[in-house]
Amino acid sequence: MKSEVLRELEELATEARNPKSANIDREGAEGILRIINEEDKLVPLAVEREIPKIAEAVESIVESFREGGRLIYVGAGTSGRLGVLDAAECPPTFSSPPEMVQAIIAGGDVALRQPVEGAEDSQEAGADAIARCSVSKKDAVVGICASGRTPFVIGALEKANELGARTIALTTNPGSKITKHAKISIAPDVGPEVIAGSTRMKSGTAQKLVLNMLTTASMILMGKVYGNFMVDLKPLSEKLRERAKGIIMVLTGASYEEASRVYEETGEDVKLSILAIKGKLSLDAAKALLQKANGRISLALDYATKGRL
Repeated sequence: MKSEVLRELEELATEARNPKSANIDREGAEGILRIINEEDKLVPLAVEREIPKIAEAVESIVESFREGGRLIYVGAGTSGRLGVLDAAECPPTFSSPPEMVQAIIAGGDVALRQPVEGAEDSQEAGADAIARCSVSKKDAVVGICASGRTPFVIGALEKANELGARTIALTTNPGSKITKHAKISIAPDVGPEVIAGSTRMKSGTAQKLVLNMLTTASMILMGKVYGNFMVDLKPLSEKLRERAKGIIMVLTGASYEEASRVYEETGEDVKLSILAIKGKLSLDAAKALLQKANGRISLALDYATKGRL
C-alpha cells in the first residue's frame, strides 16, 4: 500500500511527468536547451495571472513595514535558498536595515550549500523558528514552498498565524495544503517540470520572479525609489557619494556645484536633496512634506504643488 506522502506527491502538478520532455534524454545539447527554454516561457505568464494576489501581498507587507514590522521568508531547500537570496539583496539594493527583510531556511545556514536531511519534515521546528524570531502582529511572514506540503513551512505559518502576523503562502501547486495556512496565497501554475520533480527549475524561476516583485514593489511604496532610481543611498564610500550627487543632478537638473552644496546641507540625504531642489523648498519644509508623504518624493512634490502640508 502506498504511503500518505507518496499519495500526496502523486497529486502534485510539479511532480507529474511532462510529456513535452519525455524523450529529453535522447536529445543533444541544443535540443535539451530548446525544450527547457520552451517550458521556461510559460513561467512569466503563470506569474502574471497571480498579479492581483501579489499586489494584495505587497500591500500587506507595506502595512507591516509602516508599523515597524518585518518581512520574514520561510522555506526549505530551493525555496528556502531563494528566500535567503532575496533577503540578502535588499540591504545593498535599497539601503534597508538587515533586520527589515529576513529569511529562515530549514536546517540553518549549512542548508544553503548542502542538503540537511529531514530538516523540512518537522512542523514543530518551523514553529520554533518563528518563535525564536519573536514574530508579532506587526510582521509579515511568507512561506515559500513549491510542493505546498512541506511540514517545516506549514508549521511556521501556523505559528505566525497564532501570533497574529500577516501570513502569505507562495507555492506552484494551486490549492495545496499551504494555501489553507495563510491569509493570502500566491500560486502560479507552472505545470510539470522538464525533469519530473525538479522544482529548482520552473517553480524556482516563478518563486524568484514573485520574490523580486514583493520586495521591489514594497520598497518603491516605502519611498526608496524615485522615478526608477534608488534614492535611499547611504554614503558609505566616496564612490557612493559621487553616485548620489549624480542621481540628484539627473533627477533635478541641478549643476554639480548645486547638487554638492544641497547634498552636504542635508547631511548627505539624497531624497531630501532632490525634494528641496526640485520643489524649491527649504530643508524644513522638505522634511515635513517627505514625512507626510511616507518618504515618497513623488507624493511630496504633489503636496508641494498644491501648496499645502
